[in-house]
Amino acid sequence: MVNPVQVRALLDAVRQVGRTRGPRMVAMFACMYYAALRPEEASGLRRQNCDLPAEGWGLITLEKARPQANKRWTNSGETHDERGLKHRAADDTREIPIPPVLVATLREHIETYGAAKDGRIFRTSKGRPFSSSAYSAVWQGARRLALTPEQVVSPLAARPYDLRHAAVSLWLNAGVPPTEVAQRAGHGVDVLLRVYAKCLEGQRDRANGQITKALED
Repeated sequence: MVNPVQVRALLDAVRQVGRTRGPRMVAMFACMYYAALRPEEASGLRRQNCDLPAEGWGLITLEKARPQANKRWTNSGETHDERGLKHRAADDTREIPIPPVLVATLREHIETYGAAKDGRIFRTSKGRPFSSSAYSAVWQGARRLALTPEQVVSPLAARPYDLRHAAVSLWLNAGVPPTEVAQRAGHGVDVLLRVYAKCLEGQRDRANGQITKALED
């Protein structure tokens, strides 16, 4: 699993991929790691969904996602169609507290590139959503720049989606309660416990120590 130091190196490398394409995607990849957004959720992120204070933690309130599909299968005839959040009711939202590093990254991105008329933050220089093939290609370019040759051919952060997995694992290993992690990540608790069981197993000694302390008080 990619660690925070490696993620920072990868995000720095994203800036170096292409003249404009990579720099426009840095904050999008940062959202996948620091907020555990799915790629389609990052694609649909709007300025009005982001509370970005000058200091401290901020908040993302997700409303819509923009998954990519064949034009034949979208309601709009576009390659990206706006839909509700995965595993949620059509009009439901999801609040995700975001750390200062992501707040600063989003503020810088918006200051540099602005937002579309509908508030969308991440888009090409022509205002179109990034295709999955485009951001995957940039990610692979960043991996070649930031990782060792052995790591490049390994599964380490092989896909942008792996940033989300790394985020959820980090939260669990940091001792954040599974119910809170599930809420932030948009998982059901049962799915979270099944998919990330190894992370939870690693907390057994810590939990035993906390219980021991509580019993002695």
